[in-house]
Amino acid sequence: MALSLDIEHKLGDSLQAFADLLFIASENGTILECHFGNSSTYPAEACEEIRNKGLDGFLSIEARDRLKQYLSERQEGGKTASFEFPLILGGHEFWFDARLVGTANSQLILSARDITKYKQTEHRLKRQLQRINALRSIDFAIASGLDLNLLLSILLDRVIETLHVDAADVLLLDQRLNELTYAAGKGFHTNILQHTRLKPGHGHAGKVVLERRIVTISDLTKGGSDFERLPLFPSEKFVVYFGVPLIAKGRVLGVLEIFHRSPLHSDEDWMDFLNIIAGQTAIAIDNAMMFKELQKANFELGLAYNATIDAWSRALDLRSKEPEGHTQRVIDLTTRFATLLGVKDTDLLHIRRGAALHDIGKVVIPDTILFKPAPLNHEEWHIMRQHPKYAVDLLMPIKYLEKATEIPHWHHEKWDGSGYPDHLGGEEVPFSARLFALVDVYDALTSDRPYRKAWLKQDALRYIEHQAGKHFDPRLVPEFLNLLNTNGF
Repeated sequence: MALSLDIEHKLGDSLQAFADLLFIASENGTILECHFGNSSTYPAEACEEIRNKGLDGFLSIEARDRLKQYLSERQEGGKTASFEFPLILGGHEFWFDARLVGTANSQLILSARDITKYKQTEHRLKRQLQRINALRSIDFAIASGLDLNLLLSILLDRVIETLHVDAADVLLLDQRLNELTYAAGKGFHTNILQHTRLKPGHGHAGKVVLERRIVTISDLTKGGSDFERLPLFPSEKFVVYFGVPLIAKGRVLGVLEIFHRSPLHSDEDWMDFLNIIAGQTAIAIDNAMMFKELQKANFELGLAYNATIDAWSRALDLRSKEPEGHTQRVIDLTTRFATLLGVKDTDLLHIRRGAALHDIGKVVIPDTILFKPAPLNHEEWHIMRQHPKYAVDLLMPIKYLEKATEIPHWHHEKWDGSGYPDHLGGEEVPFSARLFALVDVYDALTSDRPYRKAWLKQDALRYIEHQAGKHFDPRLVPEFLNLLNTNGF
């Protein structure tokens, strides 16, 4: 519903600043008018769903608390409140970043911008972080030499937690009897599967072993399932089944079975992680059986971690609209530079990971700031300069990335102490961050940006040379310039 000219006049700057969603509410929070900036994005009846309802009726608990706080502070002279909240419109969830202000006639104005895409990206990255952390915990369990039962318990906990399913079990293939038997399970209400004994080719799990592929049943309630022979199975109320072969070194070791009690949306990311977690499970079992091959298994896991991080960094490039190949270029050049400077292989791994994730903190920066085609104002720069601290908040909970946080945290510090976020200077700035700063600035200067064209290489080199002792470590600048001049970067 379009707002009247009188209402638009009252809104002033608020309407200009937030064009996606606008509410006018009475003093007690009842919505009187609503307006969506882009009517094609939202259902036509969206305003009808909302009008005459209370603001607190669709706000999250945190947002309702902010609303109550605002109403209380408003009586004491408070002016504005800011919060994020989800809104279900036409069966779809939208997220908004809102600002609440009062008017002279005691009405409330809530103006908001749509941050749905940002929230979706944030949720996806959090999911990936959780999954990487789960892989790391499994790796730790393997390296700790835990007994098989405890190892399988940890694995199944991680499967249920990260794939968001109701139950899972592992059936191991007894090579001597050529028979699948139950080894461990989590999430079941009964003991229906604990006496399982299946030959390859028999039942769903036997088919997984024989065909060495994932078997999926999207609706177990339709009949024709091998589980119908189990009298207690209906009481479990399972709807979805996945059987995944556990293969290590070319041998089928068993089957990972996953059950869920409602329809399951298994998108590409979910299936990819299912394959990864199944591979981890197989490696863990193989380790318990053949501990001498642990070193090789850990090497393969390291490759999987790096591949995951590389894919993640490419996703960040796409989200942040970085110049094509920016992250891969800075990874390659940073690795070459660190190698030239004699960095040990163990430290080189952390530097490579840090370079891949150097701008991960920008996922928290609002799109209006991150993608602004014009120079940022003072307040926007203050927000932008928080992204190194956001990177630390995201990465520090993951133990195996702890040593890789130096670059995301401090690559914007400068030799003369004028950088951010902590205004470190000289050798207070970690070596890896000083090294990476040269690479990052060089790639930024020689790449096209929304607000300028790429610099010529020689202009970029002169700038870097001029910044020795100011922005950059003066001892590293000659080495870096030599690398660029002699290797054709």
